[in-house]
Amino acid sequence: MSLRIYNTLTGQKEIFKPIKHGEVGMYVCGVTVYDLCHIGHARATVVFDVIYRYLKYLGYKVTYIRNFTDVDDKIINKAISEGTGSHEVAERYIKDFYKDIYPLGIERPTCEPRATDHIQEMIDMIRILIDKGYAYEAGGGVFYSVGRFEDYGKLSGKKIDELLAGARIEVDEHKRDPLDFALWKESKPGEPAWESPWGMGRPGWHIECSAMSHKYLGKTFDIHGGGRDLIFPHHENEIAQSEGVTGERYVNYWIHNGFVDINKEKMSKSLGNFFTVREVLVRYHPEVLRLFLISSHYRSPIDFSDYNLKEAKKVLDRFYDILWFAKTANMVSVSMKEVLHEENDDLMKRFEDAMNDDFNTALVIGYLNDLLRDLNRLKDRMPNSTSEEKKEILININKGVGVVKRVGDVIGLFCVDPDEYIKGQRLERIKELGIEEVEINRLIEERNNARQRKDWDAADNTRSYLEKKGIVLEDTQEGTSWRIKDSVKATV
Repeated sequence: MSLRIYNTLTGQKEIFKPIKHGEVGMYVCGVTVYDLCHIGHARATVVFDVIYRYLKYLGYKVTYIRNFTDVDDKIINKAISEGTGSHEVAERYIKDFYKDIYPLGIERPTCEPRATDHIQEMIDMIRILIDKGYAYEAGGGVFYSVGRFEDYGKLSGKKIDELLAGARIEVDEHKRDPLDFALWKESKPGEPAWESPWGMGRPGWHIECSAMSHKYLGKTFDIHGGGRDLIFPHHENEIAQSEGVTGERYVNYWIHNGFVDINKEKMSKSLGNFFTVREVLVRYHPEVLRLFLISSHYRSPIDFSDYNLKEAKKVLDRFYDILWFAKTANMVSVSMKEVLHEENDDLMKRFEDAMNDDFNTALVIGYLNDLLRDLNRLKDRMPNSTSEEKKEILININKGVGVVKRVGDVIGLFCVDPDEYIKGQRLERIKELGIEEVEINRLIEERNNARQRKDWDAADNTRSYLEKKGIVLEDTQEGTSWRIKDSVKATV
């Protein structure tokens, strides 16, 4: 099955045909660095990270560009409110971006250009647009004349009169038409400014992505991505600018991820119902957030809530339980090539078919959950099996774990050593239960001593005390192990 991508431009799924055989050029709009990243930023970053990973999995050489907008009205206003410079604000929040977003398992793009490093490229494009009659000078700045571009509105699918009625229009008395937008702005005192043919000023928001994508990917490239909120006006304006300059098609495939709702209400700073990534990662492992974000199809809206995060955590815990079990059963020495037999090759084909259908990670997670149920059924048969049966069960478990790991490498999950994950989660859980691990181990040793003395009442009392704390003891030939309810063992 060939890779099919839903193209916002055409409103349908299309077979992906890159411009150059074996190569893909992809540009994704990054963050405006004036505040901490919120869950909406995390979703877009994770979505396109998965797409980037999968394209590489298919064998493509991918040039992935994701920019930073480091000059903008919001950055300037933040700097004024803090009594600092715009550059200092941008630098601080770029560092915060890396600190907050990269723990989610994000792979570095090929290049992460900043707008302020590409001022000359923007000026060059604006000159061409003026020469071709697509732009005009007014009030110390330059504006794009939307009426001059015949195809304006082709991405959002609306006519110009509809866009006038419903768009967020930037008010400026120098515009000839309300839909015209700024390519270059005259700087006010104290604002960052660069020399240009039109005086000291700074670029408008939209021109930066046209300039940077043109520099790194050429006149026409394969994929442009971003959140649905960027379709209009940002991406619509990018098309008008870029195609106005080159006279050629700007992008072949437009990909947009859906919104994030908070408790079934659209996330918005104005409503005060948004959460930063940093706030979430205080309470949840980064892979919990990543799993939650890819458990729905990227084009669908997702409902962010504490309940949904807790459900994602339960699922992730169960996967790490089986990974831990396979590792402690000494099956990790089996190579991936050895474990991916016929039935596992079929599972990988189902994974590829799902991803080839417009990167359907929701279906992939569903397949993985089905596999996890099968693996746990095998594990549950272990205690009552013969030695030969146990060996066969462990081999089959490791085959399944091989698939889990292989798929996880592509979608960015299960990348932590199971021991580290389990230990971290166990420490968090016992902290919630109000008991220290050293205390659990002391009580188990005390109970073992009581059993040796045949003081069964004392031994039972210790077991009961720990059970009330949420700690379950299991006695085996290898010794006594303990686990938190619905968690994995820790052998003493």
